[in-house]
Amino acid sequence: MIKICSLFSGSSGNCIFISYNNTSILIDAGVSGRRIENALKSIGESFDNIAGIFITHEHSDHISGAGILSRRHKIPIFANTETWDAMRPFMGKLDSGNIRYIEPGETKTIGDVSVKPFPIPHDAACPVGYNIFIEDKKLTIATDIGHMNDLLLANLEKSDMILLESNHDIEMLMTGRYPWPLKQRILSDHGHLCNEMAGKVVAHLAQCGTKRFLLGHLSQENNFPELAYRTVCNALLEKNITPMKDVYLEVAMRDRASNVMYINTGA
Repeated sequence: MIKICSLFSGSSGNCIFISYNNTSILIDAGVSGRRIENALKSIGESFDNIAGIFITHEHSDHISGAGILSRRHKIPIFANTETWDAMRPFMGKLDSGNIRYIEPGETKTIGDVSVKPFPIPHDAACPVGYNIFIEDKKLTIATDIGHMNDLLLANLEKSDMILLESNHDIEMLMTGRYPWPLKQRILSDHGHLCNEMAGKVVAHLAQCGTKRFLLGHLSQENNFPELAYRTVCNALLEKNITPMKDVYLEVAMRDRASNVMYINTGA
């Protein structure tokens, strides 16, 4: 049985746990090492079986705990060449054996888990999302998305579970206190995905067969969980898809572990 839990998800830090049999991985480590250790403990896990940390991009809310965790637990960190070049100054001294490379389109298999990064549009060196393949299941992590395109959508389709960004409400962003240049960055083609677009994408993917959705990377200033959830629910209902009946939909928590999700293989 596959075990998935968003330990932290938001503009202040991100970390996702995925486990199958005796192989566990983290996607990103963007809060302190101690907070990640405590979050794992809260779901009955530890670093004993963590086989790797896979980094999506070099922004601090995705890497701030990675270096200390690698040193403390002797865990390899996987990222593409450009991301390593960008984040290396912020990682501290690492054992050379724990500096691993995985390029977009390349698949790495660790134990019973295969991981394949795909490009996403965001203002980072070489940002990626991840497809995780376990037995007959496909899980997808896709946040920090400036806009949807055909290649990105193709990587999302036919997933059994998706954690998708639902970062901001456009009206909240436009009327909020952020300076105009930051608002422009968030709204740009290399910024973040709004609730409305997340709803359209979720509805499309649900029509294509995906049954489990987590909404993640919510902005603390320009969104709140109920609004993101309601916006995506409305998009599903417009397509005659009933949330929590036809599909599972949940918002990932910002500051603590979300509900643990289990997926049976071979089903």
